[in-house]
Amino acid sequence: MLLKKISILNYKNIREASLALSPKMNCFVGHNGAGKTNLLDAVYYLSFCHSAFTNQDSQVISHDEPFFVIEGEYDSGEVKVEDPSGAADTKLSVSCSMKRGTKKHFRRDKKEYKRLSQHIGLIPLVMVSPSDAYLIDGGSEERRRLMDVVVSQYDKTYIDALNRYNKALQQRNVLLKMEEEPDEALLSILEEQMAVEGEAIYERRRQFVDELIPVFQQMYGRIAGGREQVSLEYVSHCQRGALLDVIRRDRMKDRAVGYSLHGIHKDDLVMTLGDYPMKREGSQGQNKTFVTALKLAQFVFLKKAGNGTTPLLLLDDMFDKLDAQRVEQIVKLVASDEFGQIFITDTNREHLDRILSNAALDYKIFSVDNGIIKEREGESDV
Repeated sequence: MLLKKISILNYKNIREASLALSPKMNCFVGHNGAGKTNLLDAVYYLSFCHSAFTNQDSQVISHDEPFFVIEGEYDSGEVKVEDPSGAADTKLSVSCSMKRGTKKHFRRDKKEYKRLSQHIGLIPLVMVSPSDAYLIDGGSEERRRLMDVVVSQYDKTYIDALNRYNKALQQRNVLLKMEEEPDEALLSILEEQMAVEGEAIYERRRQFVDELIPVFQQMYGRIAGGREQVSLEYVSHCQRGALLDVIRRDRMKDRAVGYSLHGIHKDDLVMTLGDYPMKREGSQGQNKTFVTALKLAQFVFLKKAGNGTTPLLLLDDMFDKLDAQRVEQIVKLVASDEFGQIFITDTNREHLDRILSNAALDYKIFSVDNGIIKEREGESDV
């Protein structure tokens, strides 16, 4: 999948931008706060129907502006199966617009989606950013979200199952908070639905993690030079037996605290360096290497699971906290044929120059200053 052009109007501090992009590497250079991450976030939005940093769409509209618009022109590299003419049309357009106080409109080839979940997975994407540190330092919800974001991009039934589970969970929690004794029959129905959907979600997450681990370890080894051993372990209440039994076993305790203590909403990924928790043992460089390897492994997994469709790769402030050797290994990795179109940000132009001088690939460099993005002429070819 290639993003050939992107147009942005009133998205965060980007008032207006229209960019023609390189099919391989697109570099955005500017000071902190200039708008580099906002550009990547607009690309992310076109894949996931929301920002990478907030689910409140009103927060992405530029200050004092009444609306925002993002439009992307893609080349899917595949014939559109729904094209009745049978022509080899690989072009794809995606747009999103929203006025303050109204719902957003998300369109594919000018036709609006009935449900946004229909769009997820069409444009696979992996983003590596400084906020990924929360995968290690944050709560289990961050690590569950990581699994959900990947699985939902290749399994169309996953989001629906997750939504049904969460709805049943919320309704059960309402009953648990009631002062009077909740309806036994209704409580049982909700627990049964949680169990059915939860076990299906667990199985998909388990399959994903099982396949991800060896790829992740290989990626980490290549970046770190094989000097450190890392691992992941998926932990779930489903591993204690039938989920319905696990949920019902502590119903009285759930009533006492007023919410559901057991279920796949408590799943976690245990991250280790050697035999110890990554959260406790890892240095800043090791943590950055860990999450980068994890995201690159997701890329490889998505490419395979998506029938060969190559995801977009977004690398935000990639090289902060990494030594020169690890930076070099990451660049070698992403510049290989295994990876496709890349968007990369950095505050250091000299840093990017050294990287690009050692990589024989097509690239474009854009300067970013206070939301204004300009291509640097004469620097688009190696």
